[in-house]
Amino acid sequence: MAKKFLATGAGRILAVSLLSALALGAAAWAVATHAAISLAWPGWPKPAELHKIVSRDVANFADVVDAVKPTVFAVESRVAAGEAADGRDDGDADADVAQPSKKSQPRFAEPDDTPDTPHPPSRHLMVSRGSGFFISRDGYAVTNGHVVENADSTQILTDDQTTYPAKVVGIDPVSDLALLKVDGRDDFPFVTFADELPRVGSWVLAFGNPFGLGGTVTAGIVSARERNIGMISNQDLIQIDAPINKGDSGGPSFDLDGKVVGVNTMIISPSGGSIGIAFAIPAETVKTVMPQLKDKGAVTRGWLGVQMQPVTPDIAESLEIKDVRGALVVRLEATSPAAKAGIAAGDVITSVDDEPIKQASDLARKVTKSAPGTQLRLGVLRHGEQKTASVTLGAMPIPRNASTITPPAR
Repeated sequence: MAKKFLATGAGRILAVSLLSALALGAAAWAVATHAAISLAWPGWPKPAELHKIVSRDVANFADVVDAVKPTVFAVESRVAAGEAADGRDDGDADADVAQPSKKSQPRFAEPDDTPDTPHPPSRHLMVSRGSGFFISRDGYAVTNGHVVENADSTQILTDDQTTYPAKVVGIDPVSDLALLKVDGRDDFPFVTFADELPRVGSWVLAFGNPFGLGGTVTAGIVSARERNIGMISNQDLIQIDAPINKGDSGGPSFDLDGKVVGVNTMIISPSGGSIGIAFAIPAETVKTVMPQLKDKGAVTRGWLGVQMQPVTPDIAESLEIKDVRGALVVRLEATSPAAKAGIAAGDVITSVDDEPIKQASDLARKVTKSAPGTQLRLGVLRHGEQKTASVTLGAMPIPRNASTITPPAR
């Protein structure tokens, strides 16, 4: 009887396994042939919808590349560098890439300080190579500020292998963006910008001039949005995993609709090469900065004059506050707008014009997007008591050693 039972049980198990295999096979065949089968999992796409999702040929970006590639160019800037007063050679270039343990600003224009022509022993020519793209038919173009800062001369090489001299109209050291003007034509192919941030997980195509090789495209996805890595300004960066290397600075990243979602500006790497952690300046920032650079060669931003840090659970406990949110004022300048408004170190700014401030970056974003002279009403928590302060924003000081460009005659 036991043998019969075991044999019967095994037979049933085998039969169930075969039926399961046949059922899965039938479901797969049905999806492949667009059969109308309702799958059991809640929220799972119906076969027709699933086919629509998986049938898109995302592995072939050729049409997008063909459409946008002519808008991108290589940038070459030259600086005659000499012996500094302290004996240090001014031609030594920035490291360009952020090492995880270092605080230096990461950039990745490709420096080449090999002398091109004979110079006196104390002087040589440093060449910086990067990328850029046209934003107007009459030759206005975008690149990174660190690609062209302090340049004595700048030229571009377009996709059709034509070289043009370029004038640096303005540089914004806060966003690391620069506006170029290229004369000689009024029919340059130019880009359009995306209207909103890309979704995490969406495809991006990064264009550039890695190591001076010329027009190159790489593909990846958006890894994160609104990333504040604390190494440059408080702007929110787009993190992408498309391979980015030296010389790609200033190149655009496109979505699959052929619209620019960001400007490639830096990578983080322990080795100096791409490891899939790259950052792009959002299109929204570019659209805000470029008109000001075109009109006056510089960008003005609101300034509060405080150093802030997030409110952590430990800080909230030490300050005896219930909500773990807001921006803790660590230090402020004596003559800053915040000081004049009565803000003090140790205060927690919890709102701006009645809009809650969840973290320090929210406050920084609100302030820098406002024009100097704007009046803001701040909600302030001091010693457990909620107060209100009215502040008139000043103008953000230009960072030290920032390049200044005389705006074009109008």
